[in-house]
Amino acid sequence: VIDQNFPPKATWGVNDIPDLSGKVVIVTGGNSGLGKETARALLSHNAKVYLGCRDAGRAQEAIEDLKKDTGKDAHLLQLDLADLHSVKSAVVEFQRQEPALHILVNNGGVMVCPVSFVTKDGYDMQFGTNVLGHFFLTKLLLPQLEAGAGTSSDGKARVVNVSSQVHVLAPGINFDALRDGPVRRKMSPNDLYNQSKFGNVVLSHELARRYGDLGIVSTALHPGTIKTNIGRHRSSLARAFIHALCHSIPEGALTQLWCATAPETADANGKYLIPWGRFGEPDPKTKDTATGQKLWDWMESQISEVNNEASVSV
Repeated sequence: VIDQNFPPKATWGVNDIPDLSGKVVIVTGGNSGLGKETARALLSHNAKVYLGCRDAGRAQEAIEDLKKDTGKDAHLLQLDLADLHSVKSAVVEFQRQEPALHILVNNGGVMVCPVSFVTKDGYDMQFGTNVLGHFFLTKLLLPQLEAGAGTSSDGKARVVNVSSQVHVLAPGINFDALRDGPVRRKMSPNDLYNQSKFGNVVLSHELARRYGDLGIVSTALHPGTIKTNIGRHRSSLARAFIHALCHSIPEGALTQLWCATAPETADANGKYLIPWGRFGEPDPKTKDTATGQKLWDWMESQISEVNNEASVSV
């Protein structure tokens, strides 16, 4: 943990990103923090970047900032990960515009929000946003990811799942706490957050196991302890203490950029990465096949109704 909080100097940097001309990318939570920094680096290396964002106004501000910084236009993909219908609508809209997706950075998320917060569909806000929303998004985009692998020179499309070192603090996944109810209400915001980050790693492994042979490379990572606004629900005293130990946003974006673009991570399917652009080891429990199968099956059951609804043509 000390090594991850105070990592050695990076040996890879943004300048090492190869030319990404012709690559189509989605970055969730792309209007601020690590997502915006990731989008900036990808745009500056000629990728076509979609920002998956809930708030169109804030996304537009980010698009204008990125245009000033890079000279390139990012594109808005209106997406609320806490609303399964919004996820489906976003994918339908994306599929109208793009036949292939080469890189999906599942970066967006919420952290230690009050236990009273639930998603539009009644799930714990942290698990529903950080895990279920991203699962549904990724699942719906599998045809475009497979097409992206088929049109990449290395035959790979990449799915980068942003987790956290705190996943090791979760004992596992309490399936009785994923929807609102008495079991969930007894858990703290920190416990619910840790569980969601554990779920990110489990699903990353399971995606790697199921779809790696199609050229889809799934990785999970801890970005580092970074000073962003994701901790806005913590007390001001806690934020001040944590931020005193934090690293910069450009440093925090390095590991997910390495996962997403570096030639040496093209064969990293199923791997877990740590700051700044190194291979690490997750909690061994996240690699348990039975856990992965159970979580995947549960996710499938939760999305089935929305997934089977006819898409509304606009």
